[in-house]
Formats: sequence, structure tokens, C-alpha cells
Amino acid sequence: MSKLIILEMANNHSGFVQHGKNIIKTYSSLCSDYFDKYEFVFKFQYRDLDSFIRDDMKGDLNIPLIKRFSETKLEDHEFLELINLCRKCNFGTMVTPFDEISVEKANQHNVDYLKIASCSFGDWPLMEKISEFGKKVVASCAGADLEKVDNVISFFLNRGISFRLQHCVGEYPTANKDLNVNQVLFLKKKYPDLEIGFSSHENPDMTVIAPLALALGATSFEKHVALETDEIKKNAYSTSPHQFSKWLKSLDEAMEILGDSNHRYIPSNKESKSLRNLQRGVFAKKNLKKSHLLSREDIYFAFPPSENQLTANDFSKYSKFSLKFNVEKGEPILIKKVTEENLRNEIKQIVENVCKLINLSNLTIPSNVDLEISHHYGIKLFTKFGLTMITVINRSYCKKILILLPGQAHPEQYHKVKEETFHVLWGEGVLKIDGKENNLFKGEMHTILPEQRHYFESKNGLIIEEISSTHDKDDSFYTDKKIMENKDRKTVLSHWRIS
Repeated sequence: MSKLIILEMANNHSGFVQHGKNIIKTYSSLCSDYFDKYEFVFKFQYRDLDSFIRDDMKGDLNIPLIKRFSETKLEDHEFLELINLCRKCNFGTMVTPFDEISVEKANQHNVDYLKIASCSFGDWPLMEKISEFGKKVVASCAGADLEKVDNVISFFLNRGISFRLQHCVGEYPTANKDLNVNQVLFLKKKYPDLEIGFSSHENPDMTVIAPLALALGATSFEKHVALETDEIKKNAYSTSPHQFSKWLKSLDEAMEILGDSNHRYIPSNKESKSLRNLQRGVFAKKNLKKSHLLSREDIYFAFPPSENQLTANDFSKYSKFSLKFNVEKGEPILIKKVTEENLRNEIKQIVENVCKLINLSNLTIPSNVDLEISHHYGIKLFTKFGLTMITVINRSYCKKILILLPGQAHPEQYHKVKEETFHVLWGEGVLKIDGKENNLFKGEMHTILPEQRHYFESKNGLIIEEISSTHDKDDSFYTDKKIMENKDRKTVLSHWRIS
């Protein structure tokens, strides 16, 4: 989503439509290089002065704001001229209406956004009227407490209206000590699903404030803009074209520096090459034959690596490398000389499936226990033959949790020393002891004596509590010699829990 930049004209047109047009044209040239990167909108203020100003003060030019509003009044057709020019200059349009008649007028003018000023934040009759038209709404919340903010957000979201909240301080201009830019971060944390913006009234020479708001998560930025002439002077919080140009450039530079916060960045080829050149290369510790599966005993790591050489960073317990060619002692092992099998995705999927089954069973698993994945015939056949095991305790007595995923079987094995009892905690399956078949149901118990050959399987998943004498890792014997010859049939994970 593009960042939204709001150019607030307010009353800076000074009541002259031509001056307003000059502002739009001037700022259009300043924004032209950025139109493909940001969404720019010009914002106007609508007031129906006949109904907006109380009867007993109409025409009282001794009151500064009434004087300002009265002397800068534009007719409907004049606002339409400005809005049409905005569209020709690639600006979107936004209106801050201060009364219900002005909401109607803004809708008739078909503007893109309606804005709620901080003074109108919580003006329920006005917001009811705004909500009737379903337009995108941006609201500044200066001075509002959290209860009011909550209520206003709920009001618009419950009506299915696109709503953006902007931090704002309603002092014109705002001193640095009062800007409270960290409120952007506070609001992002409080309302993580909401777009949060920043409406600024700081000294217009300041260019660091908007980049700070951007770094804290702001996705929209509102800035008062003006154009000085010999007859018309800008106020203390609106930018001149020169000031706005510096402000926009500073914001854009910050955008480039900060980068993407939604995804992990992709390193450049230059960065990747530089980092790889600092890694340790993989070298053969001895002569190795074609088709050999590399182990840590076969290799050593040393700097610097050769071009296109395997490095220590390529090695993990999930990666298996077998040689496509003979390799001599001391030779760098190049990427083109190996075939890699990376098991990370398969292991991740196994863990997810196991956690789903545990959650489905409502079983409580102790914290800080390892997950042992037995893939007797390799990971690729794990869905048919395998077991996931959690060792709860292994002293002079032992307790384990055995988990079969749906459709899985544990190959036949026996123990020479260990005696064990299976207690079915969840699911159903079949247990064969010395060829005798036993149906397994929740709550049943079966004891397996030393030397008894046992095999178990499940169609829909099975969780067993194994209670036994001490388990010795060398006391498991499989009747299939292929399994006994597979020295790489287990993967143990320490940090595996998925809620």
C-alpha cells in the first residue's frame, strides 16, 4: 500500500480561487517526481457559514476565526474548480467538513476522502452523517482520550468504512517538546490492524519529524501548504514550496533508508558475495569416493573459501550431501560436486502435524522436552513408516509419549533388556506382539516383555504413554536389517513447540 501524503490547503487559498489554483499547480510540480511512489491528495475545508456560525455572532469580525472563515469563503463552483484542477494535476481529493451540510456538499463534489478534524473527533451527529456515504475516512485524534478513540474506531469499523487514524497535536505551530511523535507507535500497538498516520503542525523548517513518524509506523502524513505573494503571507505552521520540497525529499530519503517492514529484505548480489567470501570453506579430510554421504568426520572447515565452494553455512542437521565425483584429501568440495537433500521443510511439516494432533487430543506435554523423530526408511517415507517420541523422564524408570500420525506404522522391533507397558491416551490402532494382533483403544494397557517383537500402526492417529524400565539407546533392535544399517534415522529437536 502506498503511503498517503495529504496537502492541507485549509484557508490558505485566502478566499481567492486563482490563488488556490496557483498553490495546486506549484505543489504539483514539486510532487511530480514522486507520484509513482506515493498517493497525494489535496485537502480542503468546507463550512456552511450560514448554519455553522451561531446567529448572534454572524458577521462579528472582531472574533479572529469568524473573521478568517468569512473573509476566505469560497462558493461551491469555486471549490469545484479547485477539485477539478487537482484531478488534472494527479492529486486525489479530500475534504474536512465541519457540519452536516458540508458533508452533503463534499459527497456531491465526489471527493475521494472525508477527513474528521481533531475538534470534530467525537462529534457524533457529524460522524453519523459522514458514515452515510461510505467514503474512506481519515480522522485526527488530538486531545481525545482512549475511550473516545476506541468508540470512534468502533463506530466506523462496525459500519464497514475504510478508516485511518492520525496522531495530531492541536497547537499551531507545535513546539518540539509537545509533538509526542511516539504516539504513532503507541497507536500502532494499540490498534495493530489500523493504518496510523501523522498530522504535523511543527515549525515548517523542520524536516526530521516526518521521517521519525515513518520509522515508528506512520503510513500517512498531513502537511499544511501555502504560497506567499506580496499580498498574501503564509502562517507560522504552513510550508512554503521550498520548505515542502525539502520536507518531501527528507521523507522520501527516510523511506529508502528504512526499506520494507512487511518482509525480510533480499540481499543484493554484491552483499551475498561479500558475506560468502568471509565464510569457511568445506574441505575433504580424507579421500572420498563418489556417492559417499558426507559426515562431519569426512570434512573440515577453513578460510578463505574457493569460488562456488560449499561453506560451513551450508551445513546443518537438515542438509545431506552426497558426492557426485571422487574427492581427494585436502580438496575443496565444490557445489557442483555434490547432490544436496534439504530436509528442513519436511521436518517442519512433521512438527506441525504432530502439534496439531497433540492439540486435538488436549494432551498436556511437559515444557523443555525434546522431540525425537524416527524416520526408519528416510524422511520421504516417514508418512508410512515412522514415529515421533517425547522422552519425559529416563532414570531407573522411564516415561515416553509415542505419537503415530494418521496412516503411519512403527516397524517391528524388540528390546533385550527393557520391559515396557503401553497405555493408550488417545486414538485407536493395532499392536502386534510376537505376531499376535491387539486392537488399541483409549485407556487400554499392554505390557511388552524383553525379546518380544512388537509392531504398531494407526489409521487415524495414536498417542501412547510408554512406561518402562530404563531405556538404553543401544537396546532397540529392528528385524529389518536395512533399519539397523541406517545410522541416520533420527532427528532430535529441542525447540519445536507450536501453539
